[in-house]
Amino acid sequence: MGKRFLFSLVRALAALSLFFSSLSVILLLAGGSTRAVFAQQPTGSIPTVTGTPLGPTVKVYADRNIIEVYAGPDAYLYPPVGILLAGEEAPALGFSPDRTWIKIVYLGAPGGTAWVYAPYVALLRSVDLPVLEAPPTATPRVTPTIDPTAAALYGLQVTPQRPATFTPPPPLEIPSFETASGLRPGLPSGLLIFLLALIGGLGVLVSFLRGSR
Repeated sequence: MGKRFLFSLVRALAALSLFFSSLSVILLLAGGSTRAVFAQQPTGSIPTVTGTPLGPTVKVYADRNIIEVYAGPDAYLYPPVGILLAGEEAPALGFSPDRTWIKIVYLGAPGGTAWVYAPYVALLRSVDLPVLEAPPTATPRVTPTIDPTAAALYGLQVTPQRPATFTPPPPLEIPSFETASGLRPGLPSGLLIFLLALIGGLGVLVSFLRGSR
């Protein structure tokens, strides 16, 4: 009986020793990982980002859904190179010589710049923008012509056409009126008719008086 009790006590002490050994190993591993994590924390200060003040910009008016930007300060002499939407902003670089166009930064255009019509945009953070010269205009388009050799190869009839010539109008003929023969020059025809009618009336009156006697 005493031997069995002693054997059970030894087994209990061995189990407790194994438990406490395992607990020590677990705590040691947990402490080492915590220290490793803490060692990875940065010790320096985090820099703060501060913005710089913006320069002059243009903003498309809200009532303009889409406006086109051009390669130069003219909608007829320069081709369009892109668009801006309502409310969109772009950095302003300068005015055209007549101050009706504004040069802006537009990365999608050749050279990274373009021109926008000034009445379509509002100038924000306005400063004295410089007056810039207009870029050279594009090369005029060549009028296509028909190659006579290619036309003969495909059986096309190329009829040469003469340029239009100016034909003067015929001379204007002014009609001339001649004086009727038998009338005295300087005597109006109306007066002559009146005198003849008066003589005829007197003759009728004289004939009537003679008949009444």
